Formats: sequence, C-alpha cells, structure tokens
Amino acid sequence: MATMSKSDLVAQVAAQAGTDSKTTGAVLKAFEEVVGASVKKGDAVALTGFVKFERVDRKATTARNPQTGAAVKVKAKKVPKVTVGAGLKKIVNGEAPAPKLAKLAAR
Repeated sequence: MATMSKSDLVAQVAAQAGTDSKTTGAVLKAFEEVVGASVKKGDAVALTGFVKFERVDRKATTARNPQTGAAVKVKAKKVPKVTVGAGLKKIVNGEAPAPKLAKLAAR
C-alpha cells in the first residue's frame, strides 16, 4: 500500500483538473487554510458525501500512567474530528465505482 505525498496529490489533482501544478498547489494550500481557520473557530466544513471536518470539545478526565499506575489528570481541550462521508465509504468498500484518474505526465 503506497502513501501519496502532498506533491503527488498536487500533481494528480492538476492532471485531473487539467490545470498546472502551481495553481493546484495554491488552491490546495488555500483549502487547508480555510478548513483550519473554520474548524478553529468552531464551524464545521462538510463536503457532502465525502468528508466532514469539525471541532469537538473533549472533557477533562483522569487517566493512568501505565508504568506506575498513578492517576494523571488530563485537561479538557478542543480536538479536530474528521468524519468520512457515505459516498467515500461506498467507493472504498467497492459498492460504487472509483473515479477514473487522469494519466500523469512522465517526470
């Protein structure tokens, strides 16, 4: 199983959209910034059927140190949550066809 790097993602999205990598990289960076700022503010960002980004509040709790067994207080904090949409789940499980990807130019 291979991992797609950010530069690989930019190249593939550029090929798929029929645009250049510089523009695609700028759009991807802007997407990251908008999602990050929106989720930090407490707004959810949803791409219906694909993915939803949101912030959830985690309550303070008590955990245990695995080495000593001593109780450790864990402070309340805000954490990002990503939920996968039904459309993406169907593609991953083979219930829906995966989109055809554009061929990448040789590097």
